[in-house]
Amino acid sequence: MPLHKGPQKPDERPLSVNPFYGEANPVGGMTEAPPKHRLPESPMPPSTAYQLVHDELMLDGNSRLNLATFVTTWMEPQAGVLMAECRDKNMIDKDEYPRTAELERRCVAMLADLWNAPDPSAAVGCSTTGSSEACMLAGMALKRRWSLRNADRYPAARPNLVMGVNVQVCWDKFCNFWEVEARQVPMEGDRFHLDPQAAAELCDENTIGVVGVLGSTFDGSYEPIAELCAALDALQERTGLDIPVHVDGASGAMIAPFLDEDLVWDFRLARVRSINTSGHKYGLVYPGVGWALWRDKEALPEELVFRVNYLGGDMPTFALNFSRPGAQVVAQYYTLLRLGREGYRAVQQSTRDVARGIADRVEALGDFRLLTRGDELPVFAFTTAPGVTSYDVFDVSRRLRESGWLVPAYTFPANREDLSVLRVVCRNGFSEDLAELFVEDLTRLLPDLRQQSEPLTRDREAATGFHH
Repeated sequence: MPLHKGPQKPDERPLSVNPFYGEANPVGGMTEAPPKHRLPESPMPPSTAYQLVHDELMLDGNSRLNLATFVTTWMEPQAGVLMAECRDKNMIDKDEYPRTAELERRCVAMLADLWNAPDPSAAVGCSTTGSSEACMLAGMALKRRWSLRNADRYPAARPNLVMGVNVQVCWDKFCNFWEVEARQVPMEGDRFHLDPQAAAELCDENTIGVVGVLGSTFDGSYEPIAELCAALDALQERTGLDIPVHVDGASGAMIAPFLDEDLVWDFRLARVRSINTSGHKYGLVYPGVGWALWRDKEALPEELVFRVNYLGGDMPTFALNFSRPGAQVVAQYYTLLRLGREGYRAVQQSTRDVARGIADRVEALGDFRLLTRGDELPVFAFTTAPGVTSYDVFDVSRRLRESGWLVPAYTFPANREDLSVLRVVCRNGFSEDLAELFVEDLTRLLPDLRQQSEPLTRDREAATGFHH
């Protein structure tokens, strides 16, 4: 979660609340607004509290027009009803809510089958609050398995984790929090993600694993997981080092099984020991729910699993938190049940078609150069064409925001800091009609941008965020 500072100015609100916010007496006791940074002295009617919060939240951006986020922003009304019915159920209380726990178990089984586990019944998995927690758990399992194999050298030896520089920030957090050296493969030229051979060359006896990303947040491209495993196979033949692979499938693990069935990236590869995904991304569920799966019990050390009985029954858990609502897990099961394989295929294909269509139309404008085309994740990145000097991607992002569109502009990491791009994420609910409106708004602002003498954005760091 982001860190927030305290109030930066005196907590005074001299403006009064609209008298019609009151329920019975529209003027009684409503002469002054409540404080913002300390508890009010007295309670207020629920309708008044609701309206105050509701009105302030109107200043947030429209989530449906947020082309920065991968997170689901639309679900069917029936899913919303189910979530409301389950929001008071604590997911950790499996003995008190056995059917909710059973739906979680079924989701794990479905994902194990979807990701081609050798024996889906032997796969181990759990729900999480999202892919960040799932990645932390997977990283912990990798480190513990390495430390057990190297008990004679650990803790003197420092473990390391190999990954591309394009990984989501949760992997940097994992390495920081759990004292693991992050060895990152930089970008080179037009390669914007991990290179298998370069990754293998960074591995040594202290490497706990290699992370392959199925769907980079920087440009939407898949990393070559099969080639990565082959490079590590060759490394083992030469050196004897047996390096496991974790697939961060936050987005792609719910795209590739339906649209890229011939792509081998999952448990069909013996070196892939664990996979995570975000149910609240292309799993098509509101935030926050993620999933972490291990191919078998051997991949998840037993000592990481805690058992408690003070909630009733014997409850094995593997998590960084404890209490959380069961609503999102129920919504995930609803969506898996509702759509099935053919339904997911249709939804994801439609989303990819929208992404490809927008990418083609953006390229046809002539002012932009595509880095990706939305043909892997339904995501594409683009930058200004070589001849464009009057404006940059940060100007485009700022001007699109005027029409309500939230499109991130950001600079790429090590070795390609010279490259700044815009990225469009297409999700379920972003229709062809909305896509047409987006292209129309982008087209409409270009004449003004072309007339600028130079790019106008001075503080690129503050211009826009890079939202995963």
